Amino acid sequence: MSEKKFNTLLTGLIPALVLPSLTLLVFWLIKSDRGFVDFLGYFQEMKMLSKVVSLTAIPNLLLFFLFIWTNRNFSARGVIFATFLLAFVMLILKMV
Repeated sequence: MSEKKFNTLLTGLIPALVLPSLTLLVFWLIKSDRGFVDFLGYFQEMKMLSKVVSLTAIPNLLLFFLFIWTNRNFSARGVIFATFLLAFVMLILKMV
């Protein structure tokens, strides 16, 4: 019963949306001495914000394989859906 409880689209979607945000936050804490908005603004000025956002999606790959290896296929679908949403955000950032 508990196995099916954690095998839903939502249990893959929510961590896959939070993980890139946490990755960006850790990257900011380690590599920057400016404020977070200035940090993002700098990358926007350099036309690199979409590339930085795409790099924050890499931990989703580990999450995806974790769900696949534990036979949580619906959760893996949630990770894929969140990654597609992130790709849409990157596309918008690239156009701006």
